[in-house]
Amino acid sequence: MIAFAEYCFQVPANRIGHGQFSAAQLKAIQEVITLIIFSIFSIIYLKEDLKWNYLVGFLFIIGAVFFIFKKW
Repeated sequence: MIAFAEYCFQVPANRIGHGQFSAAQLKAIQEVITLIIFSIFSIIYLKEDLKWNYLVGFLFIIGAVFFIFKKW
């Protein structure tokens, strides 16, 4: 159900956003939003700890977003 709700927002957002962002930028935005929502879900509902190595991986993904959005 969580994935279905996310999909219902994702498709219209991609159609609207494609005029302003490239496909790679939209995918990067989607990944960051999915990562944030899943992290909150796993901490609150699944009662899992957020470990330091997860945070390092998240920082690498944020770094990828920086490189995708940077005008070179």
